[in-house]
Order: sequence, then structure tokens, then C-alpha cells
Amino acid sequence: MSALIKRALLSVSNKEGLVEFAKRLQGMGVELYSTGGTFKKLAGQGIEVKKVEDITGFPEMLDGRVKSLHPYIHGALLADRKNKKHMQQVKEMGLKLIDMVVVNLYPFKETISKPDVKMEEAVENIDIGGPTMIRSAAKNYKSVAVVVNPQDYSMIASEMEKNNGRLNDDTLFGLCVKAFGHTHQYDGFIHDYFSSLGGEGGFSDTVKFALSKIQDLRYGENPHQRAAYYRLSESQPGSLVDSEQLQGKELSYNNILDVNAAFSIVKEFPQICVSVIKHNNPCGAALGENVADAYKKAYKTDPVSAFGSVVACNEEWTGQAAEFLADKYVEVLIAPSFEKEALGILKKKENLRVLKIDFDLDEYIKRLTEGKIRQVDIKSVDGGMLLQDLDAGIDDRYKMQVVTDAKPSDRQWADLLFGWQIAKNVKSNSIVLAKDGMTVGIGAGQMSRIDSVRISIDKSEGRAEGSCLCSDAFFPFEDAVEVAAENGISAIIQPGGSVKDTQVIETCNRHGITMVFTGKRHFKH
Repeated sequence: MSALIKRALLSVSNKEGLVEFAKRLQGMGVELYSTGGTFKKLAGQGIEVKKVEDITGFPEMLDGRVKSLHPYIHGALLADRKNKKHMQQVKEMGLKLIDMVVVNLYPFKETISKPDVKMEEAVENIDIGGPTMIRSAAKNYKSVAVVVNPQDYSMIASEMEKNNGRLNDDTLFGLCVKAFGHTHQYDGFIHDYFSSLGGEGGFSDTVKFALSKIQDLRYGENPHQRAAYYRLSESQPGSLVDSEQLQGKELSYNNILDVNAAFSIVKEFPQICVSVIKHNNPCGAALGENVADAYKKAYKTDPVSAFGSVVACNEEWTGQAAEFLADKYVEVLIAPSFEKEALGILKKKENLRVLKIDFDLDEYIKRLTEGKIRQVDIKSVDGGMLLQDLDAGIDDRYKMQVVTDAKPSDRQWADLLFGWQIAKNVKSNSIVLAKDGMTVGIGAGQMSRIDSVRISIDKSEGRAEGSCLCSDAFFPFEDAVEVAAENGISAIIQPGGSVKDTQVIETCNRHGITMVFTGKRHFKH
């Protein structure tokens, strides 16, 4: 079975590839009809095309709000070619059957993504006729081809040229599925936009995710688990999903998770920052005067754990940094750009996956500071999902409270704030030791906070003295402070809020340790 395409209606917002497609349809004798800007585009290229009003006998009205909403259009799309009663009515009404609809919708997502977009502009970019035509054609997919993606133009034209103007049933059904996906995604944008206007950025009663597959993965966390990688339709510019792989093997499920964790750390620092990730936890992170300096310091935190790591940087990766990486076993490297010299060095490591992410650090920090970025963290549970705001942003030093007799020096403040930022990216219970703009020890994912403290000190290999201890949640007891004092730790930052806060503060005062309360917790489960 197949459908012969004799008449097509074209009405698109995205005109990519349209003219070439229309020429190929015309070359096969397809009669073309169009609306508004699409008509002007085609006619301007010398393509023989008629206006939709030649079918409806009714002009466009209300500034183009009404063009195709007419029984002569939808009757021509919805008529079941196998239904004798339908075809009799088509004949009696003098309908011209439409065999193909080529439609993509007003740029609603692009409109609402613009800074300071007005409600009136958003409303005018809600397409009415387009989704209606798509749904009519998709409902009658056995007889009508519905085309919503310009990337399908070449495939469709080639099949028609090969089959004397016909499309087979599998193609028609595949186009139908894409069409309903297109309208579903479009309505989701509109729903989410209007929902966001109804409150203080809360969560809707119902949530829909529009996802497009980037690739199938070889397997998931383990070889017996199937996996795929998807892009959220509402992903923001500079998102990981838009990164470009420059070299190396295909990314694995675990690679993608670790790359996300690595870049999530560095992208919030206005200074040059490098993170080294292993199993979704940083085994090192550092600020530096240059990229090579930052990488060397981050790597030095825990060279053993850095074997087979993922590395991220928020600035251009340099040749000097590439030379230092050259003899290291690294799974993935991600950065906004790469010096030519660096790419030449990295190319020698064939298995190293190198990702380039189009990321403007200054613009991101500006938008983050102004509160213009809202990202959602999604976790699955059995039979459902949990949604929360992503724990993004840099906490304000001036909202923190020094609670001990000893006050932090400028150097200590710098290390406390740096380590506090890293601690929120470490699995709870998390403890980070920071010194001179680098991590010197990290304790992650322990059931007991005191165990995380001990691990961080053990990882420091004697470098804990004079460092700052950063804890993602409060100390339930004084024991962690005692251990910190025994190892020469000079300052501590933590949320506060424990029933034992008074005893913890007194213990710090007894040992001459300065302590800062942030009033904010950073659990990461």
C-alpha cells in the first residue's frame, strides 16, 4: 500500500530547505498551495504555487490569525479515501483533496527565550492553524503525508522520485509519529510558559518532558543495562547536550554523567577552574593563574584516584595543559575551546574523548548572578520522578555569619568560599579540605560525617595543616572539630543548625579555629 502525492499544502515558519523541496515536488507534477510568507518565498523563487484562499475562497484575516481554518482545507485532509460516503461528499462539495501537508510552527520557544519578552509577543507566536492542519493530516496518515521536520525533505523527495510520486505506508506512519511529537512538544512549551507566569516559579501540577534522542548508548551503568542519551527540548544555550565531540571513542553512559558533574563545577567560577572527576565525585579541583596551573593543582589532590578520570575546564585548554595531560590516563576532557597546539598534542591520545562546549563564562555568571537561570534537577524513583531546582549559584559571603572568636583572614575566606562551592558538588556526606585555591583532601558519600572528615584528612597526605574544612551539612557532634584540630585545620565552614551548635562553637574557640555558618545546606544524594 502507498499514497500518491498529487497536491501539497506548504506553510512553514522554518524555511530551511523549503525551496529545493518545493522544486522537487513540482518536478514530479505535485500541485502546490501555500500561505503568507511561505507563498512569497516560493513565488519569489519562480515556483508555481497557489494561495490557500484559492481553495477556500476566503482571504486571510485578523492579521493572519485565520488562514487555513476552513472546511475546504480540513475536509480535504480528513476525507478517508477508502470510505465511499466520504468520497461522495468530497465530490458533492467539490473539495480538492490534499495529499501532503508541510508545516512547522511559529517560533514560540525562540520567542519566549528572548530577554524581556512581552506577553503580547508570546501570545502572537501561538500557532493555531498549523497544529490543526498537522493533527488533521496525522489522523488521516494512511492517505496524507504530514511533514514537520525540514531534515526529512530529501528523504521524502527521493522516495517519491523512486516510486512515481508515492510514499509507502511505513514512511507515512513514521511521519505521523513525528507530527504528533511536534505538536506535543509545542503545546508543552506553551503550557510551561503560562504556568510559569502564575506564581513564583513553582512546579506545575502536571509536567511533560519533550525529549529527542541524541544517540543510543552501548549500555548503561553496567553492560546488562540498555541506555540512550536524550536532549530536553527546553535545554538552555551552553548545555552539555550541545557539546561537540572532537575526537575519541563514543561516549558511554558513565562518561556522560561524569562530564556533567565535572563541567557543573567549573562553570560557576568566574576564575580559571579545573575539576577532575571520578565516579561522579571530584577527586580534585583548583583555581589557577592559567589552565595548566589549575589542572596541575587539581590533579595533585589525589593522583591515584585521577587515573581514568574526566577533566573539565571553564577556559580555553592550552598547549601547556595538554602537555601535562599527555602522560595521564584520562577518559574525557571538556572545555569551551582548545588551542591548536593543544589539539595536536591531544590527537596522539586516540582513545581520549575530547568535547568542545559552546559556553560563554562571563554571560553565564552574569545570568546566574541576576537570577535569570532556573534549571531543574530530575531523579527517577520507582513509578515516578522527583523534581527540584538545581542547586546552582554561588552563595553570598555577606549573608554568612562568623560564629567564633577567631575571624577568618582574607586567605581563609578565599579558601572557605572555594571549598564550600566544591562541597556542594560532592556526594553527601561531603567534606572538602581547601588550601591556596585547591582541594587537598575530599571525603565523599559516607554514612557518618566524622568518617568523611577522616577520609578527607587521609587523602590530604599531610597537607591538612592550615587548610579550611568545608562541610555540606552541620556537625551533629563536636568530634569532627576535635579531629580537625588534631590535624592543624585552621578554619571551618558549615551550615549550622545543629542542637549541638553551642558545643561545636565552644570546641572551635578552645582550639583557636575560626568557624563560619552559611545558613544554607548543600546535600547531594
